[in-house]
Amino acid sequence: MRSQLGLNGLTFFTAAVQAGFGPFIAVWLTREGWSAADLGVALSVGTFAALVAQLPGGMLVDQVHGKRIAASGALLTMAVAALALCVSSKAPVIWGAEILHALASSVMTPVIAALTLTVCGHAAFGERLGLNTRYGALGNAAAAAILGAAASYVSQRSVFFVTAALVVPAMVSVWLIRGDQTVEKTNGHSALKHPKDREHWPWQIFAEPSLHIFAVAAVLFQLANAPLLPFALNQLTLRHDAPGYLVSATIIVPQVITAVFAPWAGRLAQSIGRRPVLIAGFAAVPARALLFAFLPGALPLAVFQALDGVSAAVFGLMLPLIAADVTKRTGYLNLAIGSLGLASGLGATFSTAIAGLIAQAFGIRSMFLVLGAVGLASVALLRLAMPETRPPRARDAREALQPA
Repeated sequence: MRSQLGLNGLTFFTAAVQAGFGPFIAVWLTREGWSAADLGVALSVGTFAALVAQLPGGMLVDQVHGKRIAASGALLTMAVAALALCVSSKAPVIWGAEILHALASSVMTPVIAALTLTVCGHAAFGERLGLNTRYGALGNAAAAAILGAAASYVSQRSVFFVTAALVVPAMVSVWLIRGDQTVEKTNGHSALKHPKDREHWPWQIFAEPSLHIFAVAAVLFQLANAPLLPFALNQLTLRHDAPGYLVSATIIVPQVITAVFAPWAGRLAQSIGRRPVLIAGFAAVPARALLFAFLPGALPLAVFQALDGVSAAVFGLMLPLIAADVTKRTGYLNLAIGSLGLASGLGATFSTAIAGLIAQAFGIRSMFLVLGAVGLASVALLRLAMPETRPPRARDAREALQPA
């Protein structure tokens, strides 16, 4: 129970800390007199650092047996980055803070997955990841409210003090987590072994075809998904049809849906398999693109964001779950998570530029239709090429419980 509470707190407060590095930075730097070009460069520095750090971050977590130490180091780095944003708005300081945050995030995502596996084992990993996603969504929503209040009633700079302070309960949560020794001895997942006891080399994970198929599907998913909301909001703003509640609604609605849907999706992935849940979650993206193309409007947009919550819940759940499935033998879970994170990050990085070129050349509706086609391609790839990765052992155990 103590470890479960620790995981709940860690995912909640880590998501809250991450919220402080979102749109609040752009607002603050704009008020400090930064031009759009300078702001774009600063944010691109962070994005590039995050991409470069994905694989090294995963490899680092794989090589550190003390996962709580790795988590503590990453959280402290985030606190330093947040405090640096408070100190100065000069470009070198902002760039340094963006890089520190990117490096810490590249460690934090896989280390939470590793701690989760240590607590619950592979058999219960999917359901527990669903709970992690729920608490992450709740933490993100709560932080948006708290940080927004700080920005409104204190100052924009105070947002980053609050962000650094949120690291404290996250650190406490880390040290509430205790690994289950029974899980470590009987679960059989090689990621639970000490790094010196593993029998395979890290690069052997890339011999798993499922990893490559899912990586390509992740790239297509992000290419289709990432530009949908920004361009929908942009179009409504140009038509003066974006009321004040709209941006908040587009953030809150997916978070609520994710919090409600994610644990159920995790249980479903354990019972019927990963592949059907993946296909259903990825199918929400082309459906959303079609709705944006043919039913524009502020209220429909806010409602359609519920589909974003479904796809976000499935993608956030399935990335570490499939990584765990394909690394059960080799043990390099976190390198696999870093590889998939790199793939999805590349898709998201280039998606908005590509979508903008399509919209400029052929119009906004055509852009949404193209994005829908890309999303449909990711669904087709999963349907035609992705094998079921759920361990046979879990499936056999369920069948053994059924009456003859």
